[in-house]
This record gives sequence, structure tokens and C-alpha cells, in this order.
Amino acid sequence: MSSIPPITASAYTLTVDLALPFEQAVPKVVAALAAQGFGILTEINVQATLKKKLDADTRPYLILGACNPPMAHRALAAEPAIGALLPCNVVVAANESGGVTVAAIDPVAMFGVVGRPDIEPLAIEVRTSLQAALDAAAS
Repeated sequence: MSSIPPITASAYTLTVDLALPFEQAVPKVVAALAAQGFGILTEINVQATLKKKLDADTRPYLILGACNPPMAHRALAAEPAIGALLPCNVVVAANESGGVTVAAIDPVAMFGVVGRPDIEPLAIEVRTSLQAALDAAAS
């Protein structure tokens, strides 16, 4: 049914599987992100977009643009162009087992392209918060 392969762990994402249906997983992920100070700025329903634009049938796949305002402010104050890398995207995608896979961008990998070692401690802090949110969603 899906033209999008399953999500697997990568060097640039933090990934967890949830044994929940998509409809239950999304609010749990959003709540876990909120508990870590992340709000959702954008929500892209990839499944609906691909159906509308390409008539492609895919599993549910949602991209959440998550932002932690204090951390984003610190990043922008240090490097104004870093806004091109914000917000932190978090994908919630139905998987073949009936649950979902959640994959968040790894801020250390993402901010590494900036080439500013002084920003790495902030990237590690953001990664720690995102990982805590994913762990909470998976529990």
C-alpha cells in the first residue's frame, strides 16, 4: 500500500517505536514534546498531501515542526542564519506492525553543518530534551 518505506534509525535522527495506533500516538508525542518545552509550529500531513497531489496511497505520515522558544532564541542569538534549520522536525509515521515510528532530527547532526563548535553544547541540550520527549512517548 505505501510507496514510503518504513523509517529506520539513522545517524541524523533520534528514533523510537510506539505500540500505539497512529491516532493515539500523535497526541501522546505532542504532549511529550510539550512537557519538554516544545510547541508545534507546523503540522504537515504527508499522507494527505501525496494523495491530493499525486494520488499516491501511503500510510499515515505526519511531520511536526517542534520549537522550544528559549532554546531557539539562544541559537538565533548565536547564529542568526540558523533559523534556516529550525524548527526541529519530528516525524510520526505508521509502521508495518500497526504501531508508529517516531523520528526526530538530531540537533547535533543538524547544527553540525553550521561549523560552530561553540553551538554544540546547545545542540546537545536540545538533543537531550528531544530524546526525553521520545522516551516519554514510548513509555
